[in-house]
Amino acid sequence: MYVVILLGNGTLILISILDSHLHTPMYFFLGNLSFLDICYTTTSIPPLLVSFLSERKTISFSGCAVQMFLGLAMGTTECVLLGMMAFDRYAAICNPLRYSVIMSKDCYVPMAAASWFAGLVNSAVQTAFVVQLPFCRNNVINHFSCEILAVLKLACADISGNEFIMLVATTLFILTPLLLIIVSYTLIILSILKIHSSEGRSKVFSTCSAHLTVVIIFYGTILFMYMKPKSKETLNSDDLDATDKLISMFYGVITPMMNPLIYSLRDKDVKVAIKHLFNRCFFSK
Repeated sequence: MYVVILLGNGTLILISILDSHLHTPMYFFLGNLSFLDICYTTTSIPPLLVSFLSERKTISFSGCAVQMFLGLAMGTTECVLLGMMAFDRYAAICNPLRYSVIMSKDCYVPMAAASWFAGLVNSAVQTAFVVQLPFCRNNVINHFSCEILAVLKLACADISGNEFIMLVATTLFILTPLLLIIVSYTLIILSILKIHSSEGRSKVFSTCSAHLTVVIIFYGTILFMYMKPKSKETLNSDDLDATDKLISMFYGVITPMMNPLIYSLRDKDVKVAIKHLFNRCFFSK
């Protein structure tokens, strides 16, 4: 699965760079999303694979903090980036004549940079507050990686401050982009309904169906994971442990693996670009 993630997302990055037809804001964001997915999975899957082959399944405290920081940073960045991509689709469908002005290079590059900045800042703040907690319990992390909720379980101090910071971060970096996505797609749907021909509606919807599919899968699992109550009692629930591990495996491994498949199957331009790249690599003289 990790190899599929590397090959699939690497291919999307490659075609977004090499194919001049894909030098648009939409595919610039898609290249960032693919790079994010590679980084996100690389923070957890290689150590996990190593632990399968090793009898000593340990990680240092500093290594755990780095893994937690990188994983949280990539996850937050993806949430914000998906919101930016939804705005891009809104501008393309609802304001096609002004699209090149609204989504100029001076606009979409800072939008992508802001997504990365938001992810790094949020992760740095949350990680800093977690690592200063006293950990005097069992030092076994009941998870596949140093996920922040799993690490908080080991703290032997009041974590209400961490819960408040997590609530604020969830509101800013998960719910706010989600609100932007909902508003953007509401306006997109209203715009599509004004198109009289079914062929025209289908053509317009096909330009955003891949992104909408990714949003539903990613946000569905993220919201289920982080919008539940996180009191000390619920954090110690075995049922919660099993559920959280399955959900984190889904959005941490399954979703990055599915993203290239979704975009390559549902996006005509990506399919054509992949075909051209394949022909150039294997059939050019």
